[in-house]
Amino acid sequence: MAGFQELIGGYHRFRTEGWSQQRARWAELSEGQSPKVMVIACSDSRVDPAQIFDTSPGEIFVVRNVANLVPPYETDGGRHGVSAALEFAVTQLKVQEIVVMGHGACGGAHAALTERFADAEQGEGGFIAHWVDMLDEARDKVRAEFGEGPEAVKAMEHETVRVSMRNLRTFPFVAEREAAGDLTLHGAYFAIADGVLHVMGNDGTFAAA
Repeated sequence: MAGFQELIGGYHRFRTEGWSQQRARWAELSEGQSPKVMVIACSDSRVDPAQIFDTSPGEIFVVRNVANLVPPYETDGGRHGVSAALEFAVTQLKVQEIVVMGHGACGGAHAALTERFADAEQGEGGFIAHWVDMLDEARDKVRAEFGEGPEAVKAMEHETVRVSMRNLRTFPFVAEREAAGDLTLHGAYFAIADGVLHVMGNDGTFAAA
């Protein structure tokens, strides 16, 4: 696995190849960005949206966090990183589509299902526990239907997408633009084991793209 020095080596290859070969594109991007799509994905190192969707710089506006979660709309004065990014993408960049992409072998979804960090202190899992507790209701539903086996894990990973989609619509500026036909929301799920992307239909089920 790459350490920092390997990353520096990668940077030099990028400067020699990617940057210099697409100099006109980078010059254009230096003047601003106008992506049409926002992708909300997991921080997991195995699921890079730019690689999965084979995009170039400037094409997608990406937010990544544990379990690709969008919190509900809140005005409690807290520091809301996902909400700020969402607000910027929708109201300033005026993206036309938002994709919430879950994935297989998601540690955040597994932590929510098993309550692995329940009652842990900050620095020992407490931040994770509080973040994924927005999946508590979904966890109870999954446990009731599937228990805690492999099927439950996959169902929980799917639920991270559904919960985030519901929470997206609690933001007034998202709901208003969606109702006006100016914004479309999509759910997706990338299976690491076989590299297949699944897209969520209107009924909430996932099918291979």
